[in-house]
Amino acid sequence: MADEQYEEIDLAALPDADLVQQMHSDLYDGLGEEIAAGTQILLDRGWSAEKVLNDALVEGMRIVGIDFRDGILFVPEVLLAANAMKAGMALLRPILAETGAVRAGTVVLGTVKGDIHDIGKNLVAMMLEGAGFEVIDLGVNTDADRFIAAIQEHKADILGMSALLTTTMPYMKVVIDEMKRRGLRDDYIVLVGGAPLNEEFGLAVGADAYCRDAAIAAETARRLVEARRAASA
Repeated sequence: MADEQYEEIDLAALPDADLVQQMHSDLYDGLGEEIAAGTQILLDRGWSAEKVLNDALVEGMRIVGIDFRDGILFVPEVLLAANAMKAGMALLRPILAETGAVRAGTVVLGTVKGDIHDIGKNLVAMMLEGAGFEVIDLGVNTDADRFIAAIQEHKADILGMSALLTTTMPYMKVVIDEMKRRGLRDDYIVLVGGAPLNEEFGLAVGADAYCRDAAIAAETARRLVEARRAASA
């Protein structure tokens, strides 16, 4: 029945404001085909790729993130929403690259050396992309040299590190200390996360913030980037 209800909605017949609201609902429900269709309709109506991204996709993922943070949605639903967003991003990314549209920022992300857990990190990557960031995902078992090379190469705003093992948590301090040694620490926002971490640990290793879940990570990333840009304006 649910599929029949979705089929009854003629996206092309909706005015812009209603179509954007419908896309928020479709994103929430993880409907990739509908998101791709809505994205194309808005582009055909003369919307810029940046406006489609911010008004339809990022705002929709913000709603998903709030309900995830509040325990209304869970990981499987968030993954479906993130995959639906990818269907829209597949259409927008080439246009955004061509027009040089300003993104929310660039994040280099990875699980630290010695740790091969990546489910939480992958979810963070999806939520960050959903918040309008460009995400450079270095994968797992990432050492300090790779992290630092990547933030420099991609001119990142943020370095995000993840760990799921108590034995690999201390490596976050190794990376931050190496950034300090090279005189780079103050050039980047550093976020840390993972099941065994807490706020006290984040402060102890010298991170700018500890993020307890993917939704908080996206919110924190936006807030800190905006604050840094305002301070340097």
